[in-house]
Amino acid sequence: MIGQRSEWANRPVSKTKLIPAKAFEFEQSFLRKLPPYVTPPYLAYERGTDQYGYASLDGNFYWVPGTSRFDVKVLQFCNHVEIYHKRKKLAEYELPPDGVKNEKFSPEGEPKSRYQPKNRKKPTAGEERILRSTAPEVNAYLDFALTMKGKSRHRFVRQLYSLHKKTALPLFVKAIKRALKYRVINLDTIENIIRLLMRDSNYELLLPEVNHDFTNRQAYLEGRFTDEVDLSVYGNDDKN
Repeated sequence: MIGQRSEWANRPVSKTKLIPAKAFEFEQSFLRKLPPYVTPPYLAYERGTDQYGYASLDGNFYWVPGTSRFDVKVLQFCNHVEIYHKRKKLAEYELPPDGVKNEKFSPEGEPKSRYQPKNRKKPTAGEERILRSTAPEVNAYLDFALTMKGKSRHRFVRQLYSLHKKTALPLFVKAIKRALKYRVINLDTIENIIRLLMRDSNYELLLPEVNHDFTNRQAYLEGRFTDEVDLSVYGNDDKN
């Protein structure tokens, strides 16, 4: 008996009413194990290598060793992937578990590339999580605003997160609360709300803290004895 069978294997198929599981049981006695020197079955794919050295397969990205960026042949076996160029094997990777997507893989024992594959998706789960944790008002606003999907959703979250990073938190929350009240999802309009709030409340930007110990640094001590730059020439107009 074979292991656990999926539902389709026990259902009659087509007009023949053949049940795949029973057919396999009948044919199993006629099967012969292939010798180890016979290459297992595989699927072959022609793939390009992007400028960062990655070739894509089934939603994931595999690094191709070397500095040249040429087309490669990717062989997908039942449990691993092999990458070839002109019949020379360049790399071999284990296949990731089912459902793993948008991941990048590098050969074991080699440093991972700091670059991202060209076409890798850039999810914004981290940015969204940070935004939602800032205040209940922001969490409620995201529940209202994030009705879009795909690239539009990620772009909106990134831009809103960028606005959050450069705005004082109380001011940001206040602007988001107003945006939710008036059902605003345009980020330019939210920026205008922030400007209006700053103007109406005479909001003052905090000055950056400066560590005055820089005057004791060696570079500063050496540089203070250099000659002053003569800028007088910029104040004279040549009259011919």
